[in-house]
Amino acid sequence: MGADEPGCAPGPAPLLPQDDRDELATRLQRAVSAFVDSPRRAVEEAEDVFHEAVTRLTDTLAERERMLRASWKDQGPEGGTEELRLALRRYREITERLLRM
Repeated sequence: MGADEPGCAPGPAPLLPQDDRDELATRLQRAVSAFVDSPRRAVEEAEDVFHEAVTRLTDTLAERERMLRASWKDQGPEGGTEELRLALRRYREITERLLRM
């Protein structure tokens, strides 16, 4: 059963959208290609790409954290076991993905 078929849960959302990943990869490749003609500028561009990737990833993770926290903390002390189970599963999934990086 594929991820797009009914009854199959979708996989985890990417930490960065494909368009962002493609853009950053293209910029990095341009920097690498430019090294021979302009080494300093190539390294500066690679640094910029790295910084942008870190910033986007940090922003994405902060938003995921906010959403996860809201999914169970906003339930109050009467929050159901099912909401807590789902929150625990989401925390585990995102943390495992980070640990595999």
